[in-house]
Amino acid sequence: MNIQRFTAPTSREALAKARLAFGDGTLILSNRPTDNGVEVVATAEDALSSLTQKSDSNGQKPSHHASRGLPPSHAELSSKVEDDATELSMSTLSFQDYVRERMMRRRSESGASQSGTPTPINDTPVRPRMAAPERPIEAAAVFSPAATVPARKHAPASPPIEVNQGIAQELHAMKELIEDRFNTLSWLGQARQNPIQANMMLKLIRAGYSPTLARTILERMPAEMDAAESVRWVLDVLQRNLKTDEGGVPLHSEGGVFALIGATGVGKTTTTAKLAGLCARAHGAGSVGLITLDSYRIGAHEQLRAYGKMLGVVAHLAHDYAALKDLLGLLSSKKMVLIDTTGLAPRDPRKREMMELLDMPNVKRLLVLNASGHGDTLDDVVSAFKQPTGQQAILSKIDEAVKLGPAIDAAVRHQLILRGVTTGQRVPEDWEAAVSTKLVAMSMRSPGNSPYDPIASDLGFFFNQSNKSAYVKGHLDA
Repeated sequence: MNIQRFTAPTSREALAKARLAFGDGTLILSNRPTDNGVEVVATAEDALSSLTQKSDSNGQKPSHHASRGLPPSHAELSSKVEDDATELSMSTLSFQDYVRERMMRRRSESGASQSGTPTPINDTPVRPRMAAPERPIEAAAVFSPAATVPARKHAPASPPIEVNQGIAQELHAMKELIEDRFNTLSWLGQARQNPIQANMMLKLIRAGYSPTLARTILERMPAEMDAAESVRWVLDVLQRNLKTDEGGVPLHSEGGVFALIGATGVGKTTTTAKLAGLCARAHGAGSVGLITLDSYRIGAHEQLRAYGKMLGVVAHLAHDYAALKDLLGLLSSKKMVLIDTTGLAPRDPRKREMMELLDMPNVKRLLVLNASGHGDTLDDVVSAFKQPTGQQAILSKIDEAVKLGPAIDAAVRHQLILRGVTTGQRVPEDWEAAVSTKLVAMSMRSPGNSPYDPIASDLGFFFNQSNKSAYVKGHLDA
């Protein structure tokens, strides 16, 4: 029996060699990858029929059934198959099994066709004793022009995706750490060369200004200034970038419909009463309309009604959009209509519903900010309630603020327009216009020693590059 091995760089080329040698009836016995490419073991399908002829030409006597012209028995078939397998001594067990089954099937079909009676076949192959096989054949198939035999390629296993992502995250963190350290060293080097700039930085941080805004301002400060000139220059930059309504018409004289919004406890109801009192004092009690939307807080409506009674103004309660719309139509002749809203946290799910309720024509929103709040808290509130453009704001509780720097910082960075400040609980006396010169000067006053104040050696940790520095630089007028 003619069995040949064909080696080629690819399985397609190896199969082409086998087909060239044996034709369309090529029988693929095995294929495996090698160092030089792919090895294919093949033979011709016609070789199977030669097995029968060779077996008959070995001088074997015809069996009892064959002498009588009868089909061979099952025992005779098994004996001949075993003899053929022993004689061939093939190197792979799988191919021998395949040959035995193929011969038994063909002989049984031949005997059944001669006698007209099917002969039972034992499908269990009998393996003869033989030498150790070289390699088990994984598949046997007849090659055809459309057939393809994939070759095994042992590609190197790729590392898990989690490992790659972890390495990338570590490299990114290392890159940020190196950049931060270089920025810190750069700033410390500049601070040693320019101690006036370093002292101004420390003064701004102690006043409550954010490192982002402080660094952005001082990076633009001219280097030839002395200590007194640097202080005046920084104050001038802050005053020019703090937007107020000074020089314009006061809020209570401007008139219109205003909704006071903000977080809980910032003084919206008291500020509403102050604005109503200022308008009533200037234009009469009949020029003011009061509406409250606060139906959650106990006694909220009664508190506004008490303020209104003191001013001679009736306070109305609106439960929904329709009631608010009707009340605004009823009070359309008033010079100033003030809407006191429910105080909500920035991430309260009811905030969106309330903001949609105020989405009406001619309703302006006044954001009330607690001037004594922490810088991060103020920044969160402004980001949650801020309008896309022209957000007007009021700073409340100025008298309670130990440091006014965080409130001024938030107003500068978010480009708020301050319409006034409140300085106490008296209605309407504790109200002042927003004057940038006065507010900036108040913010830079030293409140005394504080455990939260940094020291000069800590400045390097405050002045790493901030994500918002580019935004501040683009809006800062220095």
